[in-house]
Amino acid sequence: MREKIVQTAGRDQLGAFAPMFARLNDDVLFGQVWNDEALDVKTRCIVTVVSLMASGITDASLTYHLENAKAHGVTRDEIAAIITHATMYVGWPKGWAVFRLAREVWGEPVSDTDHRQMKGRRLP
Repeated sequence: MREKIVQTAGRDQLGAFAPMFARLNDDVLFGQVWNDEALDVKTRCIVTVVSLMASGITDASLTYHLENAKAHGVTRDEIAAIITHATMYVGWPKGWAVFRLAREVWGEPVSDTDHRQMKGRRLP
């Protein structure tokens, strides 16, 4: 039996403002779906990263789920292969955006030079 996932972010951040949403986030999404034993946590992490990537979500929630994937055993090489594979289906710009976040999570910070090199670059 694996360790139960417990989440309180919904209640912590939205409990007073949107109590039903907070309950659904903490008790249903994380309390039930993430704790269902049909998939292991590492696989759920990968599915979640790809789902957010496909939706174009590249904010703090994707960073959280990249960190969660790393914490549950997704290696640097695996995340690079996952993002590359998903990019072929969801779009090149999304791949670039997710790689920027993944590099930071796996300890390869993105520099200002990286951003400047891509800005204004034209294809041959």
